Amino acid sequence: MSRPHSGFRAPFLHAAVAALIAAGPAMAQSGDPGRAAPVAAADDSPPAAAVSTAAEPSPFLGEWELDLTRMPDDYGPPPKRVRFTFEDVGSGQWLTRIEITAPDDSVRRVTIRYRRDGQAVPSEGDMAEGETAAFSAPAPNVLVMSIARAGNLAGVRVYTVSADGHEMMESAAGVRSGGAPFVRGFHFRRIR
Repeated sequence: MSRPHSGFRAPFLHAAVAALIAAGPAMAQSGDPGRAAPVAAADDSPPAAAVSTAAEPSPFLGEWELDLTRMPDDYGPPPKRVRFTFEDVGSGQWLTRIEITAPDDSVRRVTIRYRRDGQAVPSEGDMAEGETAAFSAPAPNVLVMSIARAGNLAGVRVYTVSADGHEMMESAAGVRSGGAPFVRGFHFRRIR
């Protein structure tokens, strides 16, 4: 877990987030989940994301489970299970539920209702990661979440859904206690 950040560390996170946002859609189209796909030369045709209709449901909606066989090497002991549920609750709002089951079967639950407009909203439930978050969606298959704890940036998450809609990648950016920035990748499978 990352800790609150202040001063000079925040610009590193902002740079990491910018890189993740830029690479997000390319990563989702790549055959190798950890590598970005080559970027095609610019032409007059609109990007595939711009062609989708507003009536098309978001690829995030549904339930996702962490693939524990693909955990980052430097993460430490993994949880027993992690599930995310994304739900469109109308009026431009989403509700996201996160359940993290520890090896001892204790469960941490977080619920957050938000618009994908970059505005901070409070979360409910477990506050270990943060009390507030802001979300934006720079592309239909990309969701960016900035998390704050005690008024400081606690971390940034970039979620990218694969082109086939079966996998979601979470890129979690933070700063280690010694001040070095990191980005860890977590893979989720759609279960509903």
